Amino acid sequence: MVNHTSVTEFLILGFPEFPELQIPLFILFSFLYLMALLGNLLIICIVCADRQLHIPMYFFLTNLSALDICSLTSIVPKMLTVLLAKDYNISFVGCILQTYCYMMCISTEFILLTAMAFDRYVAICNPLRYLSIMNKRICVLLAAASWITGLLEPLPHTIVLSRFPFCDSNIINHFFCETAALVQLSCSDTSTIQTMNYILGIFVLIIPFLLTQTSYMFIISTILKIHSSKGKSKAFSTCSSHLTVIILAYGTMIGVYIHPGSMDAADPNKLPIAMYIVTTPLLNPLIYSLRSRELKMALKKVHQQNPLKTSQHCGIYS
Repeated sequence: MVNHTSVTEFLILGFPEFPELQIPLFILFSFLYLMALLGNLLIICIVCADRQLHIPMYFFLTNLSALDICSLTSIVPKMLTVLLAKDYNISFVGCILQTYCYMMCISTEFILLTAMAFDRYVAICNPLRYLSIMNKRICVLLAAASWITGLLEPLPHTIVLSRFPFCDSNIINHFFCETAALVQLSCSDTSTIQTMNYILGIFVLIIPFLLTQTSYMFIISTILKIHSSKGKSKAFSTCSSHLTVIILAYGTMIGVYIHPGSMDAADPNKLPIAMYIVTTPLLNPLIYSLRSRELKMALKKVHQQNPLKTSQHCGIYS
């Protein structure tokens, strides 16, 4: 394949519309980035350390935390260098890879959340068969399918984007190599890539949303059939954390990206997108930590024990 582009590197502008806020933004995003990394690493370590958490729900949670770390590290470090060191340059290959990583993380996240919705469906609607249905093999297959699908879905999109001739300008009006910002720089017909964007959106957002919605329709129907209020409360508590994360993920994605002209906007809403990228991985572990009694107990237990003795095993089942 011959590279037809005349651009060998791009310049990422960052946030030039806020010249007086470069250092405050650097401090804010650095703090949120470090907190998100620490929170997700803590979730992974706690689940690995406590045998009582070697169950499907927390296995999927560790995958979600690993995905959040991948999403953060693919974008935020470069954004911070632009804010502090004014290092605007990024190579053509590096830019395409960053675009691919971002799309891959979004794809994998929503598919993984769908797998977690199925796990909650089995836990509430078929509690007696939960461990037999959500066995180790099924959990690994669901997680592997989420990652593999997320890795494969953006590939055609990325290949087409890398073949575009970028000959008008190499200045990206964004803080990372976002697809819409790159498409605006091409001097050829972009209808193909925009069509692929909509198709990708269907597979990444619409289909997972419909499957998740179906799972929760059965979950809510089952909960409403429970006669005691205590039973309803206990059943709802088993899926409240995941439901909160689902609402957060889809709500912020729709608010930031799904609006008329989002692909053609010359001046994107960069701050909301930046907050979405940084705060979502931060809120995920917080939501599960605050609403999960088992995770709270594990945090206290690990704090009281020698970490060298509690980090010998890691898996969904001991």
